[in-house]
Amino acid sequence: MRAALISLSLVALASCNVAQEAADVIARDQARGVVNGIVAERFPGINAAPVTDCVIDNASAQEILSVAQAAVLGVNDQTVNTVTSILQRPDTIRCIAQNALISLEDFA
Repeated sequence: MRAALISLSLVALASCNVAQEAADVIARDQARGVVNGIVAERFPGINAAPVTDCVIDNASAQEILSVAQAAVLGVNDQTVNTVTSILQRPDTIRCIAQNALISLEDFA
């Protein structure tokens, strides 16, 4: 009986993890679309995708959720400020610089 209860608990926990991971992926995808639009608008002429990836990778879970909401509610000043704040972080800047160098190597 005890083993069955433990097994059932592990299955329930795994289900929660799968649901949480799915929610995280959905939120990140929604946020990625919003960030990509902001980057493309603010920095025309650059490839927004690598910059967007750096922003998403350096955002907190709360920031991801906040930005993802803009996919439904629309982009506002708070959304732009959040993305701008993430863009100014040293790790984000480093990520963007590394991706830019990789992109430049493609032309060499």
